Amino acid sequence: MESWKRPYTPGAGRWLIIGWEAVALALLGWTSIETFELNDHGLRLLACALAAVWVLGTHRILQMGAYVGAHGLRIHGLMRSRTMAWGDIAHVHLHEASQRIGPFQIPSGLTVLIERQDGTTVNTELWAQGVDFHSRPKLFRAVYHELRTRHLAAGREI
Repeated sequence: MESWKRPYTPGAGRWLIIGWEAVALALLGWTSIETFELNDHGLRLLACALAAVWVLGTHRILQMGAYVGAHGLRIHGLMRSRTMAWGDIAHVHLHEASQRIGPFQIPSGLTVLIERQDGTTVNTELWAQGVDFHSRPKLFRAVYHELRTRHLAAGREI
């Protein structure tokens, strides 16, 4: 069994997001109770459902990121995870991401992008302005260089 290691410590901003989500779910619960005039059974059912959603979401938020192993790279996203062998990866590079709003192109900062051998690209959770790296730009560059170094080293071993 392969052991996976996240080459960085998560940023404290993740806890802010988790707290924000707790408040949002509590507000959703309160408005649902008021709107549907739930009885005790409905109230308990709603509270349990929202608590389960929050616990699962918290777990996924804490696990999000890029993990490296001897044989590949694993990307944990909010909704799914992907595992790629180093040999399946053609390039690891920085990408200047941007968002389009109508006719405007708004730059959103650097991200790490994975190009696979089959020509497809895989977005990572590594974003220079994200919760893990916003106040730690040197760490973002170090993680990017570690991914590139491991990818290049794996290519030499093949």
